[in-house]
Amino acid sequence: MNSKTAVLIFANSSKVERKFKSFAKGNALIDELNKNTLKTVKKTKLPYFIFTEKEQKGASFGERFTNALQAVFNEGFNRVITIGNDTPQLKKQHLLKAADAIANANFVIGPSLDGGFYLMGLTKKQFEKVDFLHLPWQKNTLEKSLSLQMTNADEEIIKLNSLLDVDADADLKALFQFRTSISKKLIALLSTLFLQNISIQFFSKLQVRLLFNRNYYNKGSPIIVLS
Repeated sequence: MNSKTAVLIFANSSKVERKFKSFAKGNALIDELNKNTLKTVKKTKLPYFIFTEKEQKGASFGERFTNALQAVFNEGFNRVITIGNDTPQLKKQHLLKAADAIANANFVIGPSLDGGFYLMGLTKKQFEKVDFLHLPWQKNTLEKSLSLQMTNADEEIIKLNSLLDVDADADLKALFQFRTSISKKLIALLSTLFLQNISIQFFSKLQVRLLFNRNYYNKGSPIIVLS
């Protein structure tokens, strides 16, 4: 059933991704996200392709993403499931459910809470129906726009449960509330980062308080008034 289905991991290396993510200690975190994503994909036993900045071709995000999808289809696969590296809650079950759905000619979308999507599963025929180049990439209307195009093309849409994408420290704090659904290594890394941030904030506030107190009690040199 899945012999003609492949997974496309569309994700930059930590060195490049760090430029677009406002994470404290970003490289270590992105490395772990990449490892976790690959580990999850391998559990499905599906063939997969990884497209980092080295394999991606195109000037815009839309061009690079579209070209990557086309490259996988050119390898002889009729169905592709594409994911990124920034959804730690992604499980093997999400991928297998998507594989089953597209095997039955359904279009699959996994909405992210920021308005984008963390997973998309489609057939080669569906790929040719959508203008991927001009979708509102990296905007909060992406998932709705893509789903609308598929609806207008009379395609049946299967929606997975919404998950959290992580793009900034605020997302990591939100993710920590769902720590039972992410890997132990990632939990440990998040805990370390949070402790570091708390320490930095504490000492920064302490320095400000000491500086304020010192300036407040320093009356300065006496002033001589000549008359």
